[in-house]
Amino acid sequence: MIFRRDRSAQDAPQSSRGKPVDAAGAGLPRFAVDATDDIGDVAHDMREQNPARARLALADALSASQPVTSRERLAGRSDTLQTLIAAIEQQRAHVVLYGERGIGKTSLVHVFAETAREARYLVLYGSCGVEARFDDMFRTFASGVPLLYNANVSPTADEAEHNRSFADLLGPEPVDPRELADLFQKVVGTRIILVLDEYDRVADPAFRRDVAELIKNLSDRAARVQLLLTGVASNLDELIGFTPSIRRNIVGLAVGPMGDGELLEILSRAEEATGLAFAPDARALIVRMSGGSPYLVRLLGNRAAGRALDDRRTVVSETDVIAGTEAVLAEWNSGLPRRVQSQLLRPEVRRAWPLLIAAARASGTPDGWFGVHDVHLEAGGSDPAGVARTLDSFIGEIDLFDREQPAGDREPRYRFRTQGLAQLLGLSAALARAGR
Repeated sequence: MIFRRDRSAQDAPQSSRGKPVDAAGAGLPRFAVDATDDIGDVAHDMREQNPARARLALADALSASQPVTSRERLAGRSDTLQTLIAAIEQQRAHVVLYGERGIGKTSLVHVFAETAREARYLVLYGSCGVEARFDDMFRTFASGVPLLYNANVSPTADEAEHNRSFADLLGPEPVDPRELADLFQKVVGTRIILVLDEYDRVADPAFRRDVAELIKNLSDRAARVQLLLTGVASNLDELIGFTPSIRRNIVGLAVGPMGDGELLEILSRAEEATGLAFAPDARALIVRMSGGSPYLVRLLGNRAAGRALDDRRTVVSETDVIAGTEAVLAEWNSGLPRRVQSQLLRPEVRRAWPLLIAAARASGTPDGWFGVHDVHLEAGGSDPAGVARTLDSFIGEIDLFDREQPAGDREPRYRFRTQGLAQLLGLSAALARAGR
């Protein structure tokens, strides 16, 4: 099986504060801490064997569901942050931040925004979606720029001007890049950074063309407005396309996997915040299974530490990490369609497990597509023809993959049909390599 669920006496019904539940409320869960988020002296609470505050601190220090939003919580990425600041401050460039999913781009952007605001930059944040439209997004940005930053408005303007924004100067027709650049050219008294997060999700080609045109126009006018784009991509062209006219105006900044030292720093920060300690073998196992992903370090660290808190222990063990990882795999597996869960148990699928793991590693492209030779390389030299036959056998009745035949003589491409399956396979393989 992919995972193992381990139930024991520790799973018996208890209240959220570690005491047996009363008869009237037997089996009903409760919140562990109050909504005030009053963490207090975590280390003291642990000495008193009251883990409620430590649990709250753990949720804050090792949250895998939310990005890091403050410098105090960001571990590692110091060099990347410094390069980003230099690109904005010294080169006056627009920046494209790209990398794999879950590698920490959004966290880095939030911390950068905090740093920029401290330097009196006006930072406006927008998250892109599939239906994003250029006019809607940039009108929203313009509405966040007070009109008092316009060169045509006197600093001593009457009170009515204080409540107006740059959006009030836009006409009713859809705004275009040239009109926006003309408007933003009038910015004085500050510098503005417009963040377009998850830019890879934008499906409208016109939106992407207009953003490229806006970058060119802002640069040509030396406007005090810079764009910061982030998205899932393995290179710059995948995110913004091949647009030579704006290349000199853009700094592409790749965000790669974290080094072991940076990943360990995440756990160290959590130890300081919670009063817990990760045993050396537990720390090493988390780092090894994460594959450089800060998301996985936070997720696995959180689950392992939660088990220690459940047992009123201050040291997180390797056993906690293994059990926490198995729980994560169980949750991910239960989130798959029943059809896929059944297919993963079929003998022919189990026999092809190593090749499926190789396919999961090969699927780490921005769009999830991969070729036979990608899997061949990940599998350590398997016969390409045999790889193709196996992949093709999982299309149709066992529909684990989609298959696409590009035009010309190019080899077919494959992609996992079910979102999350590749991640589950990858973590399952990492746990197996840990000796389970």
